Amino acid sequence: MSFVLIASSEVPATTASPRAVRDEVKARIADPAVSRLIVTAGPDDTHPDRFLSQVIAVLMRAERLDVEVGYAPGQPTETTAVYRLPHGAAARELAEQGTAVRLPLIRDDAATVLLGSARHLGAEGARLHGESYVDDHRLFSGTVSGIRIEPTRELPGLRARLEAPAGWRRLWRREPWYPGRAVQTGGSNLVVEREGALTERAVKRSTFYRHDVDLKLVCR
Repeated sequence: MSFVLIASSEVPATTASPRAVRDEVKARIADPAVSRLIVTAGPDDTHPDRFLSQVIAVLMRAERLDVEVGYAPGQPTETTAVYRLPHGAAARELAEQGTAVRLPLIRDDAATVLLGSARHLGAEGARLHGESYVDDHRLFSGTVSGIRIEPTRELPGLRARLEAPAGWRRLWRREPWYPGRAVQTGGSNLVVEREGALTERAVKRSTFYRHDVDLKLVCR
């Protein structure tokens, strides 16, 4: 097995264009002998999950999900929590020497990849007006504070739940998670937050769903 490294500091996810990330990833895997791509991030990197999702999105669009992906962030992240991964030196050791496992890959209708969390929200801080389903289960119809969406290691691949109203989180009864293959929300003022980055342009609908090809993630 041959692996190559790609560091978030080389192509910062917060400033690099999608083309820059695409070109950097494709350059790393141009050698057909390369079978594993290890994404690294330092302890001061504030958006390592966002960069990792960009890298995997390039593999997905290029139909190169045969390449294994290892993740070695310098600090715990939402993605390390979801996939039960270490950080720091232990993460680098696992990424280099561990075994890749096929896991559900969650994407959205904009061809972005979700690894940590996403939210469906109302534009400009308002409550969300619309309707949302997880598979056949209706999460809400009307007005809510928002929807939180997370991938899961286990099938069917994702889960979603209602978010507590602002200022009510300590008093709010925690809403249950609903698992499924897809969550779809439509609304009159819908905006989407992916890995902590908010897309301010309102859309009529947004869907996160399991891709037809699994992710090969080094996690054991």
